Formats: sequence, C-alpha cells, structure tokens
Amino acid sequence: MSDGYPTKTVIGLEVHVQLKTQTKLFCGCSTEFGAEPNTQVCPVCLGLPGALPVMNEAAIDLSVKAGLAIDCSIPPMTKWDRKQYFYPDLPKGYQISQFDLPICADGFIEIDDPASPGQIRKLGIIRAHLEEDAGKSMHDEAAGKGDTKIDLNRCGTPLLEIVSQPDMRSSDEAKAYLNELKLRMTHLGISDCEMQEGSLRVDANVNLHIDVDGKNVATPIVEVKNMNSFRAVERAIQYEIDRQYDIWEETGKTIKDEAKTTRGWDDESGKTFLQREKEESADYRYFPDPDLLPIRLPRDRVESIRASLGEMPAQIRQRLQGQYGIKPYDADVIVNQGVAMITYFETAATKSDDGKRTSSFIQQDVMRLMNERSISIEDYPVAAESLGDLLGRVAKGELDNGRARDVLAHMIDKGVSVDDAIKDLGIESVDNNEIEDLCRELLAANPAVVQDYKDGKKQAVGSLIGQAKKKNANANPQVVRQTLIQLIEQE
Repeated sequence: MSDGYPTKTVIGLEVHVQLKTQTKLFCGCSTEFGAEPNTQVCPVCLGLPGALPVMNEAAIDLSVKAGLAIDCSIPPMTKWDRKQYFYPDLPKGYQISQFDLPICADGFIEIDDPASPGQIRKLGIIRAHLEEDAGKSMHDEAAGKGDTKIDLNRCGTPLLEIVSQPDMRSSDEAKAYLNELKLRMTHLGISDCEMQEGSLRVDANVNLHIDVDGKNVATPIVEVKNMNSFRAVERAIQYEIDRQYDIWEETGKTIKDEAKTTRGWDDESGKTFLQREKEESADYRYFPDPDLLPIRLPRDRVESIRASLGEMPAQIRQRLQGQYGIKPYDADVIVNQGVAMITYFETAATKSDDGKRTSSFIQQDVMRLMNERSISIEDYPVAAESLGDLLGRVAKGELDNGRARDVLAHMIDKGVSVDDAIKDLGIESVDNNEIEDLCRELLAANPAVVQDYKDGKKQAVGSLIGQAKKKNANANPQVVRQTLIQLIEQE
C-alpha cells in the first residue's frame, strides 16, 4: 500500500472450531480423523429419506463451555435452523445450523496489543453458533480428468462457529486473537484445533476505511478463505490490505458500488483469487428445523459448566509470574504449550526452588529436544521431579549450568537418575576450602590480572575461570568467580 490517504483496516474473523466429541452432532457415527473415505456414515449424516436427527448433548455442553471461555452470555433457549444451499458434499441440500437464536452471544477476548506491548486490546465477539459440518470434496487435477471425489465422513461433525466483531485493525492483531482463542479451546479440552486436520478453520472479512479529506470511504468487503495456518491468515490479510488500497486508487469503487465477494488464498503465490459473490442470509432461506425441538439451557447447568472451567490461561500467566518470579514472555511461552507443560514446569520449579532457571532450561533444553524428536512434554524422557532435582543442585552451587546440561544429556541418553548420571560422569563436589586454595594459587600466578581488576577492569578475573576448570573440572565457575573477587578485595 502506497503512502497516501489515512487508512484504517477493518478485520472480522469467522472461526470454525470442531468440537472434541466422539460422535457426530445428530447421529452416532464416529468423528475420528483419518478413516477410509465414506466409512463413518449412516442414513442420518447421508441425508437419506426418513432419517431423523438425534441431539448430541456433549456438543451442547462443550459449546456452552466455549462460550463461557470467551465471556459470552448463554441464553435460556436456543434453536435449530436449516440453511439452504447446494454443494456436492452436502447430501441433504441444507445444513442444520443456528440463525437468530445462537447458543452463545456478546462475548470478547482480550489480547496484548501488538502495536503497544503491555496495553490490552478488547476484541468483541458477536456470537458463537453450533452447526453440522459438510463433507469434503477432493479434486483430481490430473491432465484430462478434472474429476471430483466426495468423502462424507466429515458430514455431521459438530462445529462451533465463532464470529468476531470487526474490531481488529492489523494482521498482527488477528494473529494474536487466533492464538488466544486456540489456547482457550485447547486448554479446556473443547477442541484439538488441528488446522491440518480441519478442526480449526478461519475465514477473514477485510476492508479499508479511507479518510478522503475528512470523509470516510469504505472499500468493498472481501471474505478470504482457504487459509491453512495462522501465518497464512496473517499473510492473506496483509495482501488484501495492499490489494484493496491499490484497487481503490485505480477504480475509486467503494462498498456502495460492489457487493461483498469471496476470495481464496493461494499460499504458494501469496495472493488471493476471486471465487464468487458472497451470499447474504436471505439467499440461504433460513427457517426453523421441523425435526429438532428448541433447547432450553437451565441456569444451574450453565453455572455448573462455569464452575468446571478452572483457571483460564490469562490467570495462569499472571500466577506463574508472581509465584515463580518469571518474566511475562516466559510465562506466555509455558502457558501456550498447554496444560501438560504448565504442570511439568510447576512440578520442576517447586522441586528446584528456582523458577527462573527452570523456565530457562525448559525453553532452551527441554523444548529443543521436543522439537528435534517431534514429541510432546508427556513423552519427554526426564520426569519433572528429576529435572527439578537437578536444577536444585545448580541453585545450591553443587553444579554449574554447563555441568547440569552434561548431566541432563546423560540422563536422557541412558535413562538414569540424577545421582547415577553424576556418578557415571565422575562429577565430584568440591568444598569451599579446595576452591579457595585453587583461587589463591591462580591469583599468585597471575599478578597482572589482580592489578587489572584493582584498576577497574572487573572482567579481568574471567581469564582465570578457564584455568580453574582445567585444574579442576568439577569447580563451579560461579563459585570460582565469587571467590576470586573476594580474595582480591580482601588484599
């Protein structure tokens, strides 16, 4: 986008979250991912004549939990509507959804403002409604074919569509919103939010408000689809911002001149492409589903679900900072890894009595191995208690960080305890008298270093620490440094 008129970006997101139920929304077919095509279907999800839907109560409870997690109100009653449209992977010719009485409404999510770190941005949520998923079309692009195959396993899978207010003003804000939303959904076990499996899908509505000599001019709204990662969402939004401004400069077309359109995202080319004009609600010919009764949600049931939420991610971040003395960034990294990582960190930090060092080791050493081996924290080969035991010894001065990493590597390689790893590596404790004698010897042999320190070159003692390690590999560098300084300053 060229430097021109002052411009405000307006972004709203529609996020489809697949609920973590064992069976579909209106039948008993499995929702397990990866089955052979068209093997998890029945007369209900195939839309066969005479088949009637039966409500999945677990989906209702998970939807209420999700709504409470994003500060929505839960109305006393919700109902089902038929959304009419034709598509090859929608056997019934309509989708069971919710129109005017969604299960959740009027919520918000707070994010750390990417443009002003430390400042909170409150992003509104219009509604969250429950609906069934359609099937999946698979296009064969081979030369001379152009066939399309349909897999209906996904038909009837429960989706919660969360629709934000158009409150986001940048692609960075949109990404922060998605990260926080995903974190809450996974933290509470509402969804696994695996984008590559289709259990989290994002559509972005984007347009610009341009200030032309004090008059607000809005570009036509574009809905962008086909984004398979948060990075793709970020790139697609930024591309649309630039494209829409350039088109407005060329044509002068505004929201009054052109209907809302849907564009796909091509990740390889980094561009959006036109798909179709966007349908409005009237085009879908919504009407109440005659086969499903409205649902009443008793207050005691809603409050029972609210009580089950426990600590939310934002609360955990604050608590970890206060309880363990770690920085906001470190707390954010740990919480974003999920419940199992939070538990691992707290167990290790409590055992070590050194939250900062524990956080550092987890981010630098534990998570590196997890990435290298593509494993979760549940599969990490060193238990949290054992890591805490090891780091507690570092905190007491029995080991330095370097030796601790040697011990940790040996524990991982051999599957042994802290004590056995220390024994195998021949690491021995060195008492204070030995350290002091070693430091006196080094100072006597290096009078120039002593003089440099006295002249204000405090870093001069660093050259003696390497010599100390050569003479005694078990000497703790930190203790050696402190002892050297004490002896010099006592002269």
